[in-house]
Amino acid sequence: MTNPTAISSVRRIYGTTFALVATFAVGLHAESSSAQQASKDVSIEDLQEVVIVGSQIKGKISAAVPVTLISVDDIQASGAVSGDDLFRSVPQFGDVNFNASNSAQTTNAARGDVGSADLRTLGIGNTLVLINGRRNVTHPSRQALTNTNSVPVLTYNTNAIPGAGLERIEVLLDGGAALYGSDAVAGVVNTVTRHKDTGLTVSLQYGGAESTHLKETQLNLHGGFKFDAGHFSGSFEYTDRKGMLAEDTPLTATDDRRSFFGNDPAFAGLTNSDTRNTRGVWPNLLTNGRVLAGTTALTSAAGALYIRPSSYGSCTRDLGNGLCIVNVALQTTGAFRDLRYDTSRGTMVLPDVKRSNLFLSGERELTAGVTLFGEAGYYNASSFRLQPAVINLFQVWIPASNYWNPFGATTLPNGQVNPNRLTGLTNVPAAGIPVRLDNYRFADAGPQYVNVDNYQARLLVGLKGEKFGFDWNSALVYAEAEASDVSNNVNTTALQKQLALATPDAYNPFNGGCLNDQSYGDCTPSSKAAIDAITMQLRRDTRTTLSMLDFKASKSDLARWSSGDVGVAFGAEVRRETQKDDRDPNVDGTIQFVDSVTGVVNVSNVAAVSPNPDSGGSRTVSAAYVEFAVPLFGRDRVLPLVRGMEFQIAGRYENYSDFGSVAKPKIALAWDVADGLRLRASYSQGFRAPNLETTTVPLISRNTTNNDYIRCEADLRAKRITSFANCGQSLSFQRRIAGNANLKPEESTNKSFGVVFEPKFLPESLGNVTATVDYWDIRQRGIVGILGPEGTIALDYLARLSGSTNPNVVRAAVNADDVAFFAGTGLTPTGKILAIDDVYVNLQPQTVRGVDLAFLWNSPRTKIGEFNVKLNATRLLEFQRDPGPVIDGLLDARSQGKINVATSLPEGKDLIRQGGRPEWRGSASLSWTEGPVQIGTFHQYIGNYDEIGFLDATGKPWLVKSQLTHNLYVQYKFGKAVGFMSGSKIRVGARDITNVGPPLTSGGYDGFVHRPYGRYVYATVTKAFD
Repeated sequence: MTNPTAISSVRRIYGTTFALVATFAVGLHAESSSAQQASKDVSIEDLQEVVIVGSQIKGKISAAVPVTLISVDDIQASGAVSGDDLFRSVPQFGDVNFNASNSAQTTNAARGDVGSADLRTLGIGNTLVLINGRRNVTHPSRQALTNTNSVPVLTYNTNAIPGAGLERIEVLLDGGAALYGSDAVAGVVNTVTRHKDTGLTVSLQYGGAESTHLKETQLNLHGGFKFDAGHFSGSFEYTDRKGMLAEDTPLTATDDRRSFFGNDPAFAGLTNSDTRNTRGVWPNLLTNGRVLAGTTALTSAAGALYIRPSSYGSCTRDLGNGLCIVNVALQTTGAFRDLRYDTSRGTMVLPDVKRSNLFLSGERELTAGVTLFGEAGYYNASSFRLQPAVINLFQVWIPASNYWNPFGATTLPNGQVNPNRLTGLTNVPAAGIPVRLDNYRFADAGPQYVNVDNYQARLLVGLKGEKFGFDWNSALVYAEAEASDVSNNVNTTALQKQLALATPDAYNPFNGGCLNDQSYGDCTPSSKAAIDAITMQLRRDTRTTLSMLDFKASKSDLARWSSGDVGVAFGAEVRRETQKDDRDPNVDGTIQFVDSVTGVVNVSNVAAVSPNPDSGGSRTVSAAYVEFAVPLFGRDRVLPLVRGMEFQIAGRYENYSDFGSVAKPKIALAWDVADGLRLRASYSQGFRAPNLETTTVPLISRNTTNNDYIRCEADLRAKRITSFANCGQSLSFQRRIAGNANLKPEESTNKSFGVVFEPKFLPESLGNVTATVDYWDIRQRGIVGILGPEGTIALDYLARLSGSTNPNVVRAAVNADDVAFFAGTGLTPTGKILAIDDVYVNLQPQTVRGVDLAFLWNSPRTKIGEFNVKLNATRLLEFQRDPGPVIDGLLDARSQGKINVATSLPEGKDLIRQGGRPEWRGSASLSWTEGPVQIGTFHQYIGNYDEIGFLDATGKPWLVKSQLTHNLYVQYKFGKAVGFMSGSKIRVGARDITNVGPPLTSGGYDGFVHRPYGRYVYATVTKAFD
């Protein structure tokens, strides 16, 4: 339903905007501008001053808030060839949840050429990314995975940043919602492009990770020219990357990493470092009740059985060809671990990528004081990746007619005796019986091929000028982004049709895998006709758009006080955001799977993908802001301990068409205590609007695992385990999560206090020195989340002990095996968990505190050259997340003994040094320049942290070791008198030159924090043309 209030607000903002533009534009041709913005290089002092992102007042530098500037030299020193590389090198950025190596086995991930920015590790969506001070469109593919607590999030794709034309990147390390609106909770990243360069610069770089297949070639072009009334500039970047194979490094070559932990007594022999998947080529099967061959039970009472190599012994019935039937459910622990599937083998860690990025900008003076300006950007990337063979996520019944069914018909339709029906079956009719296929992997269909095409475009047209002493500009922006994700999968309807055939072309899931290599591949594949019949191309198309009209005006000397000039900025903005996630018809419910044996309907018709409806939405946002810079004391008014003092006061109002309005303030103070000694502090409130997925999606499903606590209680009462903590009732089931149109914005309060020291007493011969220390504190409320499987199942556990149930836990009907399992425990038998239902709510409050440290030294020119030193570090002091009222109630129940004291719950706790949140991160760079030679180093430190999912026998987590890497480059710049090489430079460098590589985890390495490779060597040739 249309919101009349929102429409009225939009009309008011649009009207105000156009009126302001008209007021400032009329008559400008008769009045020349008396102030021109002079371009200048960023000085050493500016490195700790906000250049653009900290203030909207043109020509007024805010001294009250901290910022990190990433210059072109910094980018080159880090050796980055993508946005993902670049932001990993900045200490204040946390884990990279959207990256090419993350969860690539599922279409529920944002796959392909994508990177993300996450300041302070607050979570994706809390960092606003701008291009030249204005918003950009988000990457269209949302991600709802375990690492985001299944909350779908969107990110700004850092790999789409126009790297070839960058002048610098400004990172505001303070809440920016009062100036820029939603998403600026942790801070703002502003990418500033070069726009007044002349001539042409061509750069070619080639590099690769040592002893891997990873090779990258990058071509960069940047140029521009001036004309009578303006200028034009453009940049183009093309990258061709050959991906990294899992086999390239020992840490990624296999899922079984137990050998890497053999020298640690606490972890040696633990199976948690063997992450091979339980869904393999050895099928887990079920019949309707026990199957007998004489007096021999070929299945359990409930009909469970599986097929494995007969070399293990203890077979129930030999099948020949080295295979046998065992009359229990699939076993993958203890002696049977090799029946798990190694999902690393034959795959890629990083995909092949071809990326193009074009960015154009220009301006032209229309009349005296009025200038037309514009920007255009185009990004395109195609990626290819090999993934493990797809799995069967659901239950599919194999008809009795299947040619390979050991419990099939006595006689085939052609009248021949069925060669595959077991002899001596007692209670199986001549027509045979169906068999249910549960855990299984279609290894004979080969690996999964994932092709992703990403596209992003942006167009900006605007006017700017000066009127009544105000600098003003207004722009219309349109941006769009699209992603197409295509991969091969198994069509469940086609699978069951092929399973129903009574000929050798029937798909055969009864033949297992390879007897001599049980964890990988299928040495007895089904026929090519069968495989071709069941495979399909799965497609996901996503799209986001941003349309925006804004008006900005500022005046740095609105009023002249004895202490200085009062500055002001104000503006208005209207933007419309849309998002659409178009899932494959076989996943979104258009084409559903109807089991031909049972008639049961599954919304998903794809064997390896949970049901995912199409989703999308749109919202209109209207906003207005105002900012004042107020000097309280000037340098001409000398007071004890006061050499100057200035306030920054700002506020922003935003109205959202889908949930209402918010208004947030900011106040900041810069206090010059003495020459070269400044104190700065700020207080602000922020907000983050719920993304369109969480408010509009009907239902998303995700496969997950968790212990079923009521079955743990049964095990304990039956004395099958000695402690609740030893429970092994971990089950796989669906998490079904519904959107919530009543979600409120996530709100935050930011505080910071810092010291800037620039010793003026040092002689000029020692150069310029700046040191800063900043304490920051961010408190978030109403973070969007879900109760989660632990809490939901614990509620069901508590309810069942009291004689009721939790309706959000959906269970299968009780069967004979369930009755036997609960016998003698005093508990009512329950079926296994099929699904849990949840909904997005405003939940978990969160507090994050820390300290940033920085040191910069820029030497003057000396006889031995010029030196530059930069150090940047951050330390987490607190990362606290509270559990919420529901979990509080469960904690009370546990402490009172109403549920077992060892019941695992998502307790509130300090998350420092857990889950990829090291206590310390830091970087340092040193460069030396003498004549045409420059040598530079870049050093990066990532502190250690606990892998909380990998515990030793005492419950102590594995310590992911700290990482210290060193980059080195050498550059030579040719002079003007060397012919064709005039204006050229050659750079040779290496990242991680000592080949440290990523620290060890149970999964090999942590892709959210570290790169998967070690030493990376590159060479760059750059040529400038006048």
